[in-house]
Amino acid sequence: MMTAQSTAVGAPAVEVIPIGGLGEFGMNMMLVSCGDTALLVDAGVMFPEPELFGVDLVIPDVATLDMYKGRIAALILTHGHEDHIGAVPYVVPHFDGPVYGSPFTLAMVMPKLDEHGVDYDGRLISVAPRQRIEIGPFTIEFLRVTHSIPDAMALAIHTPQGVILHTGDFKIDHTPLDGQRFDLHRLAELGAQGVLALFGDSTNADTPGVTGSDRDVIPGFEEIFSSAPGKIIVASFSTSIFRMQVLVDMADQFERKVAFVGRGMVRNSETALRLGALRMPGGLQITDSDIRDYDPQDILCLCTGSQGEPMAALPRIAIDDHRHVKIEDDDVVVFSARAIPGNEKAIGRVINHLAKRGAEIITDGMKHVHVSGHGSAEELKLVLSLVQPRVFVPIHGEYRQLAQHARLARAVCPATSVQMLEDGDVLRFDATGAKVVGRIQTGRVLVDGTRMGEVGDEVLRDRRHLAGDGLIVAVVAINSQTGELERTPEVIARGMATDPRLDDLLRDAPALLTSALAEAPREERTDPGLVKERIRLEVQRMFRRRAGRRPMVLPVVMEI
Repeated sequence: MMTAQSTAVGAPAVEVIPIGGLGEFGMNMMLVSCGDTALLVDAGVMFPEPELFGVDLVIPDVATLDMYKGRIAALILTHGHEDHIGAVPYVVPHFDGPVYGSPFTLAMVMPKLDEHGVDYDGRLISVAPRQRIEIGPFTIEFLRVTHSIPDAMALAIHTPQGVILHTGDFKIDHTPLDGQRFDLHRLAELGAQGVLALFGDSTNADTPGVTGSDRDVIPGFEEIFSSAPGKIIVASFSTSIFRMQVLVDMADQFERKVAFVGRGMVRNSETALRLGALRMPGGLQITDSDIRDYDPQDILCLCTGSQGEPMAALPRIAIDDHRHVKIEDDDVVVFSARAIPGNEKAIGRVINHLAKRGAEIITDGMKHVHVSGHGSAEELKLVLSLVQPRVFVPIHGEYRQLAQHARLARAVCPATSVQMLEDGDVLRFDATGAKVVGRIQTGRVLVDGTRMGEVGDEVLRDRRHLAGDGLIVAVVAINSQTGELERTPEVIARGMATDPRLDDLLRDAPALLTSALAEAPREERTDPGLVKERIRLEVQRMFRRRAGRRPMVLPVVMEI
């Protein structure tokens, strides 16, 4: 086995390039290359900030992969969360090789590929912990880790320069619900043999202590189940399969039927049940349409919408817009998920609507109803201590988490070289050591998921313009022969705040526009393209001078 200490003289260099996921939460993707062979590790999405109007997903710029056309041999997935697999349908068409992942991870990927019409026949290859696969100069070893989703794995990539260990997302749960423990033994063996580089999950690097087991939420939910007089509605991430299992077991114990509500919750629970990752006693599950047939105190609803997403189940329930689930005075609604930064206002709105309908709301700040899937500082220290890498690179997190993980590494492994990378940095490992030797162009693509289209810069700029300054539609009827106005122009405003100056301007605008067009030469007035441009400029000038606004102007010219 090639180790960090036994690198062969003249061995080819290995380059690692983060394409997404550094300095941000989500969009995780990394490229590892050696000679003519390159591997991709994960292909995730990031959810958009509020100012990205109409954008549903943000993915890494897959045009970057064209630089490695013909060299990418495989895509390797660490686990099935959206920030690691959401961009797979956009990435798979850019290379011809297989996609490796655990059975559960691949089961989460398949519906995405089907939805996008991507042909993946024979390309999805299932792997198991401790299994090894060989791809060109690489041998990839899969290692079991614990996380909030089944079948999560770390990768030990054996390269000509030594072992590169990629943790994926992890925490150290000594009592996992599925009984599949973190493979600390193999991690320690690799550390003893010598690890060239560790790329470590930094999500909770700034959280002291240990994260805890998924079982830690059981006492909090026992209190809720033993005292709730009506329905219990729990909102969580639809991929939190272990949270589902805790709640299903609790429902069985307290004799409540379980209904999965929301597309993602239904789909992922069906996948988990089919693969045996979720255990459901017979007769316990009902559909959301069956809820009305039972007394409220006999129902548990597991639903989507913990982040306040407008079209998810819980936000629709909160405004009484769901066909089957209605909030009643004795119902208890539990938010069993952390608030993703930026979603606080949306979550707050949902909570207010629920409170208006008389529900009792419970969040993680009130009872221990959520446990993170990422290791805290002490768990990160343990991994560093076991591995003792020659080089450490913090990944997965905003810069403050990466910086804190770097500080932990310097304290635990003083002899380790810490490399702080950004997306696009090319980290080369060769006989002289590890160093950043350049950058490649990386970026992001904004996706309007409802239309399966890319949102370009111009589209986003227009959306921001409309949101900030509104829209003016100017309708003009012109005689195509003489260029004379056939009637007074109409000026219609949309999306503009109420303002006395605007009211006066809208009242005066038709006459001002009539006067401006009358001054234009006849040749201009009989050319629709020139008339539209004249209208646009005149209306923009009016609103800028008299109201200090720059609305988007849409001229409509009717030739009569």
